[in-house]
Amino acid sequence: MKFEDIYKQYYRDVYYFLLSLSGNPELSEELTQETFYRALKNIHKFKGECQLHSWLCQIGKHAYLSWVKKQKHLAGDVSDPEEARAAREDGKPEENSPEALYIRRDEALSIYKVLHLLREPYKEVFTLRTLGDLSYKEIGEIFGRGEGWARVTYHRAKLKIQEMIREVP
Repeated sequence: MKFEDIYKQYYRDVYYFLLSLSGNPELSEELTQETFYRALKNIHKFKGECQLHSWLCQIGKHAYLSWVKKQKHLAGDVSDPEEARAAREDGKPEENSPEALYIRRDEALSIYKVLHLLREPYKEVFTLRTLGDLSYKEIGEIFGRGEGWARVTYHRAKLKIQEMIREVP
């Protein structure tokens, strides 16, 4: 298979995987390009021990983690531990009204803030499963672990998120 075909086939998967990690479309685009650049440089190292999709996601994960490390270094490791807000009023606005769209965005932001506070590997496993739509087997492959480990870690992440949400005033 030509590398161009690999790019066409897996571009969206890698992009959405990185979007699930970063939450930033522009950064995800940049990291996707970096991922395929690294993959092209190291295609000779792909042994077929996992699916090509998983291998590309591993490269993407490492590119993202390198970016995060660089940002922390540049920012002096400052994080924003702002607590998530209560999201909804008593009255429900119409489904597609600007108010409803704002509330959904605000609720999503609250969830992202809680997710941001979650420790690794729980944060990444939860994100890969829910936003990246990866199977437990694929998540296990990315971490170099088994499917059972991915299931247990995801379940524990859900419990931790639920607990954190209950603690938010």
